[in-house]
Amino acid sequence: MSTYQPPSTSSKPYVEPTPLPDNIPKVKEVGATSGPLKSAAFFIGAYCKDFNEDFMLCKAESRDPAHCLKEGRRVTRCATDLLAKMKENCESFYNAHIDCLENNNHEYHYCREFERPLNKCMFDKLGLTKSIPGSPANQPQIHEKEKPIFTRMQK
Repeated sequence: MSTYQPPSTSSKPYVEPTPLPDNIPKVKEVGATSGPLKSAAFFIGAYCKDFNEDFMLCKAESRDPAHCLKEGRRVTRCATDLLAKMKENCESFYNAHIDCLENNNHEYHYCREFERPLNKCMFDKLGLTKSIPGSPANQPQIHEKEKPIFTRMQK
């Protein structure tokens, strides 16, 4: 009988016990942590919309994971491409927003002052705008409000 050994004490690198078969093309992972992904989330949604919709339609057709690997690779490539473009065109704004998210428990509303310059840079350089799905059409988006109120007001 073996005993539990935490992965941090292992002397060997992790090896996937069930790798994909050789007939399935490999795709490089996005390789980003939660901060960069959360900062870029709305832009990834806009930039990769068609690929994401194809993937979701494919997943609705069949619950077999192998059925949608091609669409999944396209989504991964699209997200990787956008993250590279963000670093290339808006790196200082992107890094400032990531740092703010990391230091504020990944809460968007604490980082609006860093988010606005990032949104402007993304629009100017890549033509992408941040829009939150499901928000009312006749009202400004929450990230565009100058003085949003997040707490209850006493009257």
